[in-house]
Amino acid sequence: MKRIGIFGGSFNPIHNGHIALAQAVLRQCALDEVWLMVSPQNPLKRHDADLLDDHLRLEMAQIALEGVEGVKACDYEFRLPKPSYTWNTLQHLSKDYPDCTFSLLIGGDNWAHFQRWRNWQEIMAHHEVIAYPRDEYPGTIDLPLIDLSSTEIRQRLRNGESIDDLVPQSIIPLVKKYYC
Repeated sequence: MKRIGIFGGSFNPIHNGHIALAQAVLRQCALDEVWLMVSPQNPLKRHDADLLDDHLRLEMAQIALEGVEGVKACDYEFRLPKPSYTWNTLQHLSKDYPDCTFSLLIGGDNWAHFQRWRNWQEIMAHHEVIAYPRDEYPGTIDLPLIDLSSTEIRQRLRNGESIDDLVPQSIIPLVKKYYC
């Protein structure tokens, strides 16, 4: 069985922290791949005015991940009903990829409130949940805290500040085009 980590998010935009985290979890948890699941609509963030079009966020993620071994951008949730509930996604993935097991990667902030998620008990019963440290929230695995957010990147762009060290060089022109 192939072990796949599902790292869902808006990736609005994808940044170096997302990629470093995916690579670290891939290695530490002995996964075969990590799929960055670009989410069309987060049920907990339904009214995000800064959310870029789904396909533009996917395009940036795909470009950013070119040459990154074991990590890929995924549009699987684009075909599922909205909003995107993780349990629904995991059920469909398990049916469509019966030769794979799926682990869920979430931040410690989400882990602290995991009982608010729809069908959280079913997720726990059928899938490994890997929580990485985020903000003041610890994770279930020992990784260094990556203190970077897409919100910070968008704010820096609004302020005319550099994002050169925060996102892959390959997508800087797109990030500036789409968010400025």
